[in-house]
Amino acid sequence: MTADARNTILELLAARRPDETICPSEAARAMASPESWRSGMPAIHAAVDRLLAEGLVELSWKGQPLAARTGPYRIRRSNS
Repeated sequence: MTADARNTILELLAARRPDETICPSEAARAMASPESWRSGMPAIHAAVDRLLAEGLVELSWKGQPLAARTGPYRIRRSNS
């Protein structure tokens, strides 16, 4: 499921303009039924951590950059 989480995140980001973000729950919802998306959140968080370490994504909250995943956050493609 983690590889699926990674691919889902990257696919959702590819469908957006480079400066637009997605919510992690959006990725979980894309992978699961409406009733069970919350159980997919650990896989989404793990995939986000790896994508962040690889420099493929950046995180923010309310327009402010985040160095690591803590609390609520949004995901966007890295500008690098």
